[in-house]
Amino acid sequence: MNVSISLPWSDGEAAMHKLLPTSWDYNPTAALMTTQAAFMLQRAPLIALGTLDAQGRPWATVWGGKPGLSQPLGGNSIAGFKSPVDRRFDPVVEALTDGKNEGQVVREEGVGRMVAGLPLDLVTRNRVKVYGRMIAGSARDDEVGTMQLVVKIEQSLGNCPKYMNRKTITPAGAHPELLSTSANLSPEARALIAKADSFFISSNGTHDMDCNYRGGPAGFVRILPSDDSPTATTTLIYPEYSGNRLYQTLGNLHTNPLAGLCFPDFETGDVLYLTGRTSILHGPAAAAALPRTNLAIKLEVTAARFVRQGLTFRGAPVEDGAEGMSPYNPPVLRLAAEGSLLAGTDSSPNTGLRATLIERELLTPDIARFRFALGRPAQIEPGRWVALDLSSELDYGYSHMRDDDPKSLNDDFVRTFTVTATTAAATPPTPSPSPSPPAPSESQLSTHFDITIRRVGRVTSFLFAQNLRHLPLTLKIRGFSGEFRMAPLKPSSSATSSAPTTTIPFIAAGIGITPLLAESHLLRPPTASVRLLWTVRLSSPADLALVRHVLLGGASDVAAEVEDAGKLKKLGGAPVHPSVARDATLFLTGPAAAELDEGAVEELRATGATVKLRRLGREDVADLLVGEGQDKVYLCAGNALRDAVVGWLPGREVVFEDFSF
Repeated sequence: MNVSISLPWSDGEAAMHKLLPTSWDYNPTAALMTTQAAFMLQRAPLIALGTLDAQGRPWATVWGGKPGLSQPLGGNSIAGFKSPVDRRFDPVVEALTDGKNEGQVVREEGVGRMVAGLPLDLVTRNRVKVYGRMIAGSARDDEVGTMQLVVKIEQSLGNCPKYMNRKTITPAGAHPELLSTSANLSPEARALIAKADSFFISSNGTHDMDCNYRGGPAGFVRILPSDDSPTATTTLIYPEYSGNRLYQTLGNLHTNPLAGLCFPDFETGDVLYLTGRTSILHGPAAAAALPRTNLAIKLEVTAARFVRQGLTFRGAPVEDGAEGMSPYNPPVLRLAAEGSLLAGTDSSPNTGLRATLIERELLTPDIARFRFALGRPAQIEPGRWVALDLSSELDYGYSHMRDDDPKSLNDDFVRTFTVTATTAAATPPTPSPSPSPPAPSESQLSTHFDITIRRVGRVTSFLFAQNLRHLPLTLKIRGFSGEFRMAPLKPSSSATSSAPTTTIPFIAAGIGITPLLAESHLLRPPTASVRLLWTVRLSSPADLALVRHVLLGGASDVAAEVEDAGKLKKLGGAPVHPSVARDATLFLTGPAAAELDEGAVEELRATGATVKLRRLGREDVADLLVGEGQDKVYLCAGNALRDAVVGWLPGREVVFEDFSF
């Protein structure tokens, strides 16, 4: 039976508990090697380790390749480690052996140096933290040698599986080559961080040390832009996701801001070792650097080693339908310095502005137009985006695990939507009214705005579920912005009413048609026309209603026949613009496309549109011509199609809105 006294909180942990909310009234860390820790030491194929070098700087590493790396040597306090390692460039090996590489045994006198460990199994997402003092260690053989280490374990603690990305670990030969030691990281080192979905971090307080895993989507660690001067350093920022709220790593960083990071490349065996000085960013400071986060760590690199093929193992994503990625991983967040969409919105003129949902118009069962009334007139134009904050409606507060809705733990419930229409604020009448409505201007204020969206995910499903006859839904607006605007059109002296002088190429996928609808006021012959390539996936015949709305100006009879058809509103009136249909090519895909009757297809073709029952391909965009006054191709689609189109149009400027935060 293991019996452990309760350990007190460290000064750093206690300080973090005052700064950030926690429900812990005792420290669950055991003052010995628990049965769980002893089991993981024997079964884990990897172990991450942290220690301090001669200058007191923490470093982290990861060893292994197969189970059996370590085992208890006596009772519940002594553990032995044996693993192949990179003897020449691994900073932890160097620190533990005092740089001795001939197999000499380094024996500690008195209290040994601090060692933190993390045996982990990425397939099962199991991990246990251990901490102790080194008793003895040695490394032998050339370059890739065997490291043996004996540690007196003084603490252990099991950790949750959140954010651990599953990988199958296999042994591999290491052929270490030191490529860089610059604190201003090389392009190769930066590329490793950019694709990394995990790293290991070591930190120390006054009396103990910690080594742990940080995981997320590939690219969750961001690099602040810097110059290329020899004296420049590299600064990293990563979000601290919702965890167990013990704040052991952050407690150490509060006491001692130094940390060591290890980024393994599981595919190639390359590894990046970093040590540096951290800052804990909380609240407004975190949001200013990394919008949409409340807690983040910034690390200025002071020393680094980038080693090619320095690892003795490889890792392959588990084939589980999600490429091994944790279901708890939130989306990648962009730095304010990288152009995050929400950077600076808290200080914009729209701060404090709210919008009330007043109308919903279903176009298909899963696509609808929503109209909002602004709390006060605001400057907004169709074609830009609005950021709506639904946290007051959907945020349930903190919970450690939430397997039924894992992504909600780190969701701020802020979403951006393209504004498809606005209602101008009343203005005094003019003596000579214009014969046609003027195009919106930057100075015009609006009282209402529309968004047209597809039901996908928790936020949009919530909007679709609103009953407007009961309590009104009022939401906070985080801002209006966006650079996806069609260039102003300049009429040519050769323009005639029958020969438009500018052709605007526009490629859209599904609901990506909305920016075109929003800026239809620009498409006025004889100045311009649109060459539209529009791909629409039809999961059911009702999805054709969106196409009919754009090309015919009315709701689909098919959509009106589906379940809940009484809520589908007939959209009378003319099509969005005659030139859209005349110069449009539709690509209808999905299970319902092959089942369309010939009458429905011919109805669309009668508008002048070309209809193809297949995917959009390279050959379809190859002949897009840029007319006089235009040198751009506009695109609104998901990442996969966006990347494909950019590749299909080398040398052409493809303008798209990137909704990455």
